[in-house]
Amino acid sequence: MNVTCGTLEARLKRGTVVLVALALCTCTREKPKPFEENPAPVDYRAQIVDQVRRQLNPRNVSDAYVTEPALKTSLQTPRFISCLRFTSTDAGGAPRGSREYAAYFYAGKITQLVNATPEQCGGANYQPFPELLPPH
Repeated sequence: MNVTCGTLEARLKRGTVVLVALALCTCTREKPKPFEENPAPVDYRAQIVDQVRRQLNPRNVSDAYVTEPALKTSLQTPRFISCLRFTSTDAGGAPRGSREYAAYFYAGKITQLVNATPEQCGGANYQPFPELLPPH
């Protein structure tokens, strides 16, 4: 009986060690970070240049300005929006005047470029945007 108790005792000790080790493993695991759908876009200027060239294809761009992305609520959803203003001509060379656009970002990437409203870009703090100007 001594052998059986010793074996049983050894098994219980091993089982306890295994349970403690498993408990420690689950306690020390890092919980996954929740998906952040609204991180601030890092390379917003390059993204805007690419989107403007693809979507608008402006000619003879001058006086280009952009704002840093700001978190604003649009249709009850917070999104980073950057405002853009520039002067250009159309494909035929006719002046288009100064136009203002709002660039929307989701998950750090530009999703759309739309004509800006006063609510989106009124009173915006514009900065020079030489990246949009044609190379000389």
